[in-house]
Amino acid sequence: MSEETPVTPESPEIPVAAIPVAEVPAEAVAPKSDKAEKPKAAKKSKEKKAEEAAPAAPVSFNLDDPIEPPKIVKAKGSKNILQGIAHVQATFNNTIVSITDLRGAVIGWSSAGKMGFKGSRKSTAYAAQMVAQDACRQAMGHGLKEVEVRVKGPGSGRESAVRAMQAIGLEISVIQDVTPVPHNGCRPPKQRRV
Repeated sequence: MSEETPVTPESPEIPVAAIPVAEVPAEAVAPKSDKAEKPKAAKKSKEKKAEEAAPAAPVSFNLDDPIEPPKIVKAKGSKNILQGIAHVQATFNNTIVSITDLRGAVIGWSSAGKMGFKGSRKSTAYAAQMVAQDACRQAMGHGLKEVEVRVKGPGSGRESAVRAMQAIGLEISVIQDVTPVPHNGCRPPKQRRV
């Protein structure tokens, strides 16, 4: 009995070597620490955010695509204005379209930032097209049919804004360029070194 395990009052009389040992994976024995789980959860949330943001990316930048017919809702307190003036301000960074009646009271306006474009996308021709459509829908809710277009500025959205107004169904009577020309007034910005 010298090779048998000593019997203590706490342990039963079964030798340790005779107890069957179940094979358990090491992961089940040692509990995972909370620190290891947090980075994985953060990675998953970043992946989910990237997946959620991805479907909004495909945007058609083709200006020749046909524009769907406008969803015109009669505005509250509409004034039944048949003729108006569309002021298109196209700068290098943004495009703003304001539509007024013949006296100058604004009946509809929109800008690239209002339409959800940010940064360098605000200066694109596609943004100008969307801006013109939005402003025209607002004005057509007041009954606008015919418009005189006044274009100001050197931006890329000049022509596309006018084309969008024609496509949405407004009759354009006159197109004027009202870009202010200085008589050598302000000093221009310095040349960019790229």
